[in-house]
Amino acid sequence: MHAPKFAASRSFHQELKRRTNAYFAEAGKATTGGNSLFIKALILTTAFVAVYVHLVFLTPPTWLAVAECLLLGAIGAAIGFNVMHDGAHGSFSKKRWVNQFAAFTLNVMGGNSFMWNMKHNLIHHMYTNIDGVDDDLDAQPWLRLSPGQPRRSLHRFQHLYFWFFYALLFIAWIFYMDYQKYFRGKIGEMPIKKMNASDQGVFWGFKALHLALFVALPIYMVGFVSWLVGFLLFMAVAGFTLSIVFQLAHTVEHAEFPVPHATTNKLEDEWAIHQIKTTANFATDNKLLSWLVGGLNFQVEHHLFPTISHVHYPALNKIIRQVCEEFGITYNEYPKMRYAVASHVAHLRELGRRA
Repeated sequence: MHAPKFAASRSFHQELKRRTNAYFAEAGKATTGGNSLFIKALILTTAFVAVYVHLVFLTPPTWLAVAECLLLGAIGAAIGFNVMHDGAHGSFSKKRWVNQFAAFTLNVMGGNSFMWNMKHNLIHHMYTNIDGVDDDLDAQPWLRLSPGQPRRSLHRFQHLYFWFFYALLFIAWIFYMDYQKYFRGKIGEMPIKKMNASDQGVFWGFKALHLALFVALPIYMVGFVSWLVGFLLFMAVAGFTLSIVFQLAHTVEHAEFPVPHATTNKLEDEWAIHQIKTTANFATDNKLLSWLVGGLNFQVEHHLFPTISHVHYPALNKIIRQVCEEFGITYNEYPKMRYAVASHVAHLRELGRRA
């Protein structure tokens, strides 16, 4: 499949970049995370290690073990949002090796940073909500996430059962999807670049490390049944949390799903306007939520400026809103997270009922 082409960039994107650059110049700030992000990363990673050690080596009572498995899943997702995500986009630090180190937290958790870079940074961020290209929309046959996908009878109920498949995301990701991409050499129908020897070593080495840390060692320490229950709880919380935060950004009622021209394979909008039309923010005034999800409730800002750390998104929000208003472009934002969830459910319900 050939990647679609965007309309030529116009003054809108240039104005966004001009005002954003002016903000950082006037404020005298770097576009990376800084000390506040380093402290957050230290808090989250220390908490994750502490809970893991207590679960595996100190054998807490059942009620506490269950609570800690749920907590471990939530902390793991928070590390993904705050540490891995900024690192993978090169916005965690000014130093390249620090960004790579932050991105490698995904490898320890069982994913693969090479596959993530291809799937998320290069494909999703460029071709957001384009069915057949953006792999984030592909949850078939179980879920219909965009109007261009075929409708099946079970989709009538997808607004009721979606949470189950979201809970399965992480376990399917690390035990199936990464391997599927590896052996097919494609993400969806988009070919990925060839992995060099280092990429191969990281892929297989960290997959083995993950199995040792999260499967073999816990089974040895606590037994198979206790491990299985705890591991599934951990994975379910991490998977659901990761899924719902990303889905609220793109698969809601007000987000668009552009279709390239059948003959020219061109899109109507320039890239920056495409990002705004296909993306939505939620609960940007909720500072605790913003802290926990790594600013991914500011998805418009993130998609327009993915190499800028999420700690700057509240400031960028004001700039982008102003430029959108001046250019007559609708800016999608839900004031509360529950409104975004309701819109996502309504989107699933609508796609389940109509062809």
